[in-house]
Amino acid sequence: MTDEIWKREERAEFALRSLYHRYGYAPYKMSHFEEYDLYVRNKDFLISDQIITFSGAGGRLLALKPDVTLSIVKNAPQEPGEVQKVYYSENVYRDYREIMQTGLECVGDLGEYEIAEVVRLAVKSLGLMADRYVLNLSHMGLIAGVLNSGNLPAQAKRQAMDCLRRKNAHELKALCAGQEQTWRKLEALVSYRGSGAEVLPRIAGVLTTQAERQALEELESLWQVLERTGCAGHVCLDFSVGSDLRYYSGVVFRGYLEGIPASILSGGQYDRLPQKMGRKSRAIGFAVYLDLLQESGQEEGIYDLDTLILHDGSVDTGVLAEAAEQAAEAGSVLVAKAAPRGRSWRRLIQFEKGERVQ
Repeated sequence: MTDEIWKREERAEFALRSLYHRYGYAPYKMSHFEEYDLYVRNKDFLISDQIITFSGAGGRLLALKPDVTLSIVKNAPQEPGEVQKVYYSENVYRDYREIMQTGLECVGDLGEYEIAEVVRLAVKSLGLMADRYVLNLSHMGLIAGVLNSGNLPAQAKRQAMDCLRRKNAHELKALCAGQEQTWRKLEALVSYRGSGAEVLPRIAGVLTTQAERQALEELESLWQVLERTGCAGHVCLDFSVGSDLRYYSGVVFRGYLEGIPASILSGGQYDRLPQKMGRKSRAIGFAVYLDLLQESGQEEGIYDLDTLILHDGSVDTGVLAEAAEQAAEAGSVLVAKAAPRGRSWRRLIQFEKGERVQ
């Protein structure tokens, strides 16, 4: 890996941590090792089941952490009204590789606002790394509601999930032989993709159960928030985005940057994980896989300054200070007489001969 690539990853990590800090998320740090039992009891939640283990003091079996989420949830608050918001930058170990990962988790007594905030931060995270990006969004509660509304056996449900992920309508229809209503619902999920304004009304027409409609209402409320906050233009409803029904209960999503074939961001609402661990909390979060930035040679979209203010020394100090304070409200700012070497910025403000020229 070249110095240029490392620099890009480091700049992205700094920008992401700054974003999460601005929204009140606290840094979370964990050791390289965790009790192996924590991971083996929740193997289905992990991306990879290859866990590197070591013998610790007193014969305890330890593991090089393949995941950060489990450790956060294990210590999450359970009191009514209490919510823990944390972000992290950690190296995790999967398939005998060290992977650079930054992300956040929101755990506790979550409401509609917290769910929408995490989805918005996922969109904003992608926007910090590229100018062209999309967050594909789905809802496991809606998918589960549709699968449960028919009389499909457990094996057929798992096959149907796989067909949805692959957008294989032909096999999906065969699985629903004799269940026309279930097929119409699944056909809508596999066929419709796009903005919530277009997709949600079409899906609403085929839903029949309370569980399905409740999940649809959650998606409709979320979409309204995304529209009001200017995020909806980079979000696409896509029900091929799916995760394990044993853990995920609400929205799930994957984020993509132009020029990188794999999803660089992955997350969702996983209320069933803390429940399985004997906790009362709800949970949602996501991870950004910064090592994938090396898949694209583009530097577009990654900045280590939101605003650079350049001046020639002639502008009134009060005017300069006022411009700096206004810029700082929206992000990071640097005031300088010359453009700094080795740094990049999203917006330039320039003063010459006592006047603002840009």
